[in-house]
Amino acid sequence: MLRAVPVPLALIVMIVLAGVVLGRVYADPLLTRLTAGAAIGSVLVSVAARRLPSWLVAPLSVAALTGWTLLSLRLATSHAALPGGLGEVAADAARNAIPRLLTAMIPVEPAPDTVLLPVVAAWLAGLAAAEVALRAGRVLLGYLPPVLLYAGALYVVGPNAGPAVGPTVLFAAVAAVGLAAPAGRAGPASADPVAGLAPAVRAAVRLRLLAASAAGVAVLVALAALLAPVVAGQIDDRPVDPRRYVEPPQVESLDENPLIRISGWALNPDQKLLDVRTEAGAEPPRIRLAVLSDYDGVTWRVGATYRNAGRVLPAAEPAPGAATEPVRQEITVADLTGRLLPAVPTPREVTGARVAYDPATGTLIRPEGLTPGLRYTVASVRERPDTNLLSTANVPAGDAVARVLRVADGAPEQLRRLATQLAEENGAPYARASAIADFLAEHYRVTADAPSGHAYPNLAFFLFGPRNGGGQRGTSEQFAAAFAVLGRLAGLPTRVVVGFEPKADGPVRAADAYAWPEVLFEGVGWVPFDPMPRPDEQPRPVEEDFRPKPEDPPPSEVPAPTVEPTATPPAAAGPDRSGGPGGPGTPVLVGGGVGGLVLLAGALLLTLAALRRNLTRARLAQGDPGRRIAGAWRELTDALRLAGHPVGADLSAAEVADRAHRALVEAQAAQAPPPPVPAPGPVRSPGAAPVADLPGGPVDELADLLNQVAFAPGTATPAQSERAATLTTGYVAALRAARPAWRRLLWTVHPGPLRWRR
Repeated sequence: MLRAVPVPLALIVMIVLAGVVLGRVYADPLLTRLTAGAAIGSVLVSVAARRLPSWLVAPLSVAALTGWTLLSLRLATSHAALPGGLGEVAADAARNAIPRLLTAMIPVEPAPDTVLLPVVAAWLAGLAAAEVALRAGRVLLGYLPPVLLYAGALYVVGPNAGPAVGPTVLFAAVAAVGLAAPAGRAGPASADPVAGLAPAVRAAVRLRLLAASAAGVAVLVALAALLAPVVAGQIDDRPVDPRRYVEPPQVESLDENPLIRISGWALNPDQKLLDVRTEAGAEPPRIRLAVLSDYDGVTWRVGATYRNAGRVLPAAEPAPGAATEPVRQEITVADLTGRLLPAVPTPREVTGARVAYDPATGTLIRPEGLTPGLRYTVASVRERPDTNLLSTANVPAGDAVARVLRVADGAPEQLRRLATQLAEENGAPYARASAIADFLAEHYRVTADAPSGHAYPNLAFFLFGPRNGGGQRGTSEQFAAAFAVLGRLAGLPTRVVVGFEPKADGPVRAADAYAWPEVLFEGVGWVPFDPMPRPDEQPRPVEEDFRPKPEDPPPSEVPAPTVEPTATPPAAAGPDRSGGPGGPGTPVLVGGGVGGLVLLAGALLLTLAALRRNLTRARLAQGDPGRRIAGAWRELTDALRLAGHPVGADLSAAEVADRAHRALVEAQAAQAPPPPVPAPGPVRSPGAAPVADLPGGPVDELADLLNQVAFAPGTATPAQSERAATLTTGYVAALRAARPAWRRLLWTVHPGPLRWRR
């Protein structure tokens, strides 16, 4: 029995090591324990059923896999504190296991959707390995499933953990022990296979076995010599992260720019969006919905990269000197829609909802979307920056903050002048930011019915538009957007935040929604500013503090003082430029230029006429009879289009022929002289003739030939194609002759048939 233990034990350890390698990117050892249970269970089921028929082992193992998977999902659900029954959780995990595992934030929270795939893969690898290695006796081939599982775990981890040197060495050692250990007792099968052969035959067989072994060793040594440098060169390379091939959870278009929702909420202030309950002892904080960092001159966008996260979110170090305060809130969603999940900044733990998190902005989304009645609890850490450092704090620069410093092209000149004026009067960054906030608060009004919009034209009208025309008033959307744009023009890294007024307990209504700007300072972090006007202050006219003065012209453009001449000097005779050695005169140059343009235009017209002629010849004379009949029909439809009577592709050949009749009759009637005054009697309108009275045989015959080609391909004869060419040529000539002279000339060189769809 001791001889039968090493191979199953080696398989179990190899699969467990794959779980250990994968567990390095998980926030808890629960995954390693679950994969270890899957490894032990799958191999032991195969060992216990080794005397049963092979076809019976797989159903028994799958039944055991189902039980272990359900138990694992239950443990993961309890660990992640997720709501819902086991069936609902299992169905959701089965649908989303792969994308959520590859889009989860590192470290990954052990949840049903992030443990399902590793557990099932570990069990199937153990089942396949045990059946091949134990039942079939192919130990080396049985190592293939654990090796593939181990390689897959290394690939999924990628660059998100350190090198797995220890587990890899142990993996190879265990595999070697399993190969070296005997699989069972010696018997006839394990005796010398050539013992019963004749001496000459035995020597030949042994020589062949020796040669094959030497060749195998040589091949292995050659492969090692060739591949060793390549493998060694890859040691220092950064592994590929498979997460870059999977798109992370995205926000909806409504959530990409929630700033535009401010105006709609302002018009419906009593709409209930949330219910909030804050634990006792915490001061009512602002609730943040979204952070908008990207501005293209038209709209602000979130631009965040969200990763599926578990209950515990990665912690970020607070700014030096900042005071922190824990805040815990229970939030119930009412009429708020979209995917953005409100929370006090900065969240550290979320229970009751599956979330995705963006560490750069500290915002949350619920990938499934918000639903009325959704209840979740958020534990956050609110930071209070040290205000004593702001007066001397600088703002960062460089590629790391280029995103929040970028000013889109097309900024109005008035915005640039206002930002320059405020920056020149205030040197320090914090003084500049405060000056912008004070300027907006002192000169503009808040109105709930202001239209939404924060593009450059909207901001220019908000800042400089006439008051009696709707300018200089807006919602917090315009105040926050104007501050952020003016701040960037003044060299400040800014962003816009959308959220809700501080609320300790009770409903959060649409009237509580507003936007505010934030500025990034070195050593302090993001600091919010309030550019909203005070309710008890009347705004001052913008013209009192902002009067853009015209720029002084440079010294080179200042006109020199003129002195009135005392006498008019006689006019000097200019040089004769009509000819001579100085070159050709002006008339020659003008004549040459005009002549060149005429020659160029003539060459272009001749080229177009030749191309048109070649196109007609190709249509009427090249190809089989059916193709030539179709070409004749295209000549007719092009002629109708040139005459101003295009036909649609939805018309039948008979309908096109009818229109062709009418077009020719109308064109000939327009060119004919007016008829004499008729004698007294009943008058008949010239347009009252029915379709049957219109002449038409040639075009009707051409339509019949086209229908023959379409519905009986291959039956047209060369004589019929010649007839089609004759009919088309006659009709086109008649239709062209009915046009005015200048239109006939344009007909010949019109480039339309060369580019119209054929």
